[in-house]
Amino acid sequence: MRLEGWHLIIIIVLVLVLFAAPKLPGMARSLGQSMRIFKSEVREMRTDGPPVKDPAETGAVEGTTVTPPTSTGAEGRTGGGRGVPPPDRA
Repeated sequence: MRLEGWHLIIIIVLVLVLFAAPKLPGMARSLGQSMRIFKSEVREMRTDGPPVKDPAETGAVEGTTVTPPTSTGAEGRTGGGRGVPPPDRA
């Protein structure tokens, strides 16, 4: 005999009714309260609106990107004697 999904659901419901009957109203009440809190938090997040993008309020700083000068010769190679380790060779 193979137990299918609906067999297991019936067994679980029977076990809950037989052994947890006195606690079911409290569990349902706490589940309902949790759902209410979750819904109110989601509703509050939707009404908050988009985040503020004013640079004065966010502390953003304007600037330009600086590119390092290119060099030629031995210094242009990886490592170049500037404290950078050479790449690993296999």
